[in-house]
Amino acid sequence: MENESSGMLIIDKPAGISSAKVTALLKRNAGLHKVGHTGTLDPFATGVLICCVNQATRLARFFLNGNKEYQGTLLLGTETDTLDITGKVIATCDHFDFPEEHLHSVFRRFVGEIDQVPPAYSALKMNGVRLYKLARKGRPVQKSARRVMISSLEILKIDLPKIDFQVACSAGTYIRTLCADIGKELGCGSHLQRLRRIESCGFTIDQSVTLEEIETIVSQGRLKDSLICMSDAIRAMKGMVADEGITKKILYGKPITDSDLTGKWIESETRDRLNGYIKIVDLQNNLLAVIDTLKKDGAYDYCCVFHP
Repeated sequence: MENESSGMLIIDKPAGISSAKVTALLKRNAGLHKVGHTGTLDPFATGVLICCVNQATRLARFFLNGNKEYQGTLLLGTETDTLDITGKVIATCDHFDFPEEHLHSVFRRFVGEIDQVPPAYSALKMNGVRLYKLARKGRPVQKSARRVMISSLEILKIDLPKIDFQVACSAGTYIRTLCADIGKELGCGSHLQRLRRIESCGFTIDQSVTLEEIETIVSQGRLKDSLICMSDAIRAMKGMVADEGITKKILYGKPITDSDLTGKWIESETRDRLNGYIKIVDLQNNLLAVIDTLKKDGAYDYCCVFHP
């Protein structure tokens, strides 16, 4: 049955709803048993949301640290308490008429490894409580700075006080913090006004479908064809095509050793390699298992096992 199929859906999340709401709508509208996402987008943000369907929810861990790419708009001269358009204005400045070259120069200062302080309004936790909940109660918590990587940061358009930009970055990077820090560097303050994720863990916006399109796909019985199969989804992981012997071992949960890994190898060709894991697929490219390359007593640990 279609609602029992497993794989990945790349959703173009609309503005105005949470990532959790997207997964809830998918479960309800498509009649799916399990749906989870691999990286939250703020409610006002849009774009790539990787959703794991049914057995694929067990693969979510492998997508938590992948690189991301965004397009956005920052507004100079206005600071908000949340660092984005949803917050209250806490400061303004009329002096933001900077030469274009100066703006480009400041943006270049944020390329590379930088220290970034997570915003007080974030989903990070302090003693088990989300920071945004504490901030809303007037008890904001300042977390320590964390090291993040900005691979590229490009100005797309300048229409002061607005600046459109595109940024590629590591997981855990807060784009609203980046915008606020750019405003501080310029001396006028700023906040994130618009954000769209155009790539996540190698999945692009061109591969995405909207929630409205999903409804049509489900009504036409094409959901299974729209899923990215699990083995293709973890293309950043090296793999092996199983022979009959290792297939039986996986089926019965028997230990896998080096002597079993004699099949045809599939090398990862993507930039975000999932080192430390090996995927095992059958001749039809169905994912049978993921094993950890760290061995115990000479055998590989099973991370997850799948049943076609």
